[in-house]
Amino acid sequence: HVQLVESGGGSVQAGGSLRLSCTTSEAFYRGVNCMGWFRQAPGNEREGVAVIWSAAMTYYDDSVKGRFTIRRDNAKNTVTLEMNSLKPEDSGMYYCAAPSSGRGCAKTGASWVKNWGQGTQVTVS
Repeated sequence: HVQLVESGGGSVQAGGSLRLSCTTSEAFYRGVNCMGWFRQAPGNEREGVAVIWSAAMTYYDDSVKGRFTIRRDNAKNTVTLEMNSLKPEDSGMYYCAAPSSGRGCAKTGASWVKNWGQGTQVTVS
């Protein structure tokens, strides 16, 4: 059973910053090609925020481009999401996502996601 453990959510005023982290086991982390972050606001569908394959290959939804940064920390088996210039519309539950080991990710959609974290709440007021 794959565990993706998120942390770092919280409440912040508009214009502020938060950093989310998603940690998994070393074995799974080394075997997965890519990981991503999704978010879901109440009443809305879950939507993709960012995906990372490597430091040189990332994808961002247009709504967060230029404000969010996704990174992989290979020493800590962790994927982080640095969120700056936060807006109220960024509020929601944020989920870490990963495919099955050895499988790929897609820039859009969620069909590639086979493993979800428990979610961490982000509230921007």
